[in-house]
Amino acid sequence: MQTSRRNFIKASSLAITGAALFPNKIFANGKAGKITGLQLYTVRDDMKKAPLDTLKKLASFGYKNVEHAGYSNRKFYGYSASEFKKILDDLGLKMPSGHTTLGPKHWDDGKKDFTDLWKFTVEDAATIGQHYVISPGFDESWRKDYDGLLQHLEILNKSGELCKKSGMKFGYHNHNFEFSTEFNGMKIYDIMLAHTDPSLVAQQLDTGNMYGVGGRALELIAKYPGRFEMMHVKDEMKTSGKGEMEDGYDSTILGKGVLGIQEIIDTASAKGGTTHFIIEQESYQLVTPLEAAKQDLEMMKKWGY
Repeated sequence: MQTSRRNFIKASSLAITGAALFPNKIFANGKAGKITGLQLYTVRDDMKKAPLDTLKKLASFGYKNVEHAGYSNRKFYGYSASEFKKILDDLGLKMPSGHTTLGPKHWDDGKKDFTDLWKFTVEDAATIGQHYVISPGFDESWRKDYDGLLQHLEILNKSGELCKKSGMKFGYHNHNFEFSTEFNGMKIYDIMLAHTDPSLVAQQLDTGNMYGVGGRALELIAKYPGRFEMMHVKDEMKTSGKGEMEDGYDSTILGKGVLGIQEIIDTASAKGGTTHFIIEQESYQLVTPLEAAKQDLEMMKKWGY
């Protein structure tokens, strides 16, 4: 990465947000300028068994937006991009974002270019109508040391440039290693926000993934105002087992956990630059995943989203 580029990114990181690229009015739903959706990983088993029936049920609950976590071999849950788009359209659903992990198989280091596999990922996302192509984490080999991390963060910027050509934006979704691993006295997440161009790489802050290792959404919003265009709305509860992130916590129905999630999303809306609020729950505490998705949406509506 060139020094001049680094300085530009640092100087502009707090000023540039996705609002310039995607005007809020196109996402109108719930609170003015906001959308509420569901990450389909919440109902992953249902989507594997009966994707059409599952999407119909979600639409009947009142969902208008979904986020995929099921793209492989140029298929979304077994359907081509055009086929899946028609299914969504027929149900009155939109899919403004989706998760596909960007990794070594997507980048040709010799050519300094993306492989066809990633180019097809971006192409199919555009076909289905996504605004964001989101990578949930990145390969461990890309974060072995500080210099290697910087090199691979530049690949994230380049992915943003590629997505921009198709009228979309690249996004990054955190887990917990970004908050538990440090290089040169800085957490990986702080390094990421300093060295990714916010006009090219949007941050999707997962409120729950980082909690068990000390990541706090309100602190991050205060530290980086305007940097979180998207949010995974996830509440957490203490568990007797290892937990989803092996940190002793599981996700739970919104409002029943320990995060104070309503304050988080209200602060994100007011100060974080957040327009996309995507519900995700991975553990269910004696209710079905679909029932959890229904209750989560009801709570978001109660809060005005």
